[in-house]
Amino acid sequence: MKEISEQKLIRLCKKGDRIAQKAVYDRLAPKMLPVCIRYVGDRTVAEDLLQDGFVTLFSKLDSFKGDGSFEGWARKIFVNTALMYLRKKDALKMSDELDSARNVVSVYSSQVQDIGYKELMKLITSLPTGFRTVFNLYVLEGYSHKEIAEMLDITEVTSRTQLSRARTWLQNKIKGTDNV
Repeated sequence: MKEISEQKLIRLCKKGDRIAQKAVYDRLAPKMLPVCIRYVGDRTVAEDLLQDGFVTLFSKLDSFKGDGSFEGWARKIFVNTALMYLRKKDALKMSDELDSARNVVSVYSSQVQDIGYKELMKLITSLPTGFRTVFNLYVLEGYSHKEIAEMLDITEVTSRTQLSRARTWLQNKIKGTDNV
């Protein structure tokens, strides 16, 4: 079958074309499943969220105006789907809020450079939920602490604290020490 352009696929999907929807699914699922796994840390749950994300994507497709990348627009849907799941499960209850975030220097040792991508993703997936969520949003998705605070209904200080603790946790795991 001839490769169909993304714009044409989107137009066909907006008309409810099942073949085009399957093509969009086939293109995006391999990229969005890891996003879901990063947030929830469980492949089975992530696969469910992937399906929920596609239901949302196809139902909101008319809101995609083509101003930016389709994949970037879709990614936000999958991140929001994962965040909604975590909110429903109360998994985002952050640990105690500090008056000021610990000032942890985030200098990654040469050990970080020695581990592979898969090992690093496995470590990120094993972060405690609050740490993992903020880490993903800040480091991997590029949101600011202000945006994260609004998305998760927490303070900016809590966002910074969770990121700092996530970095410390990861550094300790990479160094082989578990005193977080």
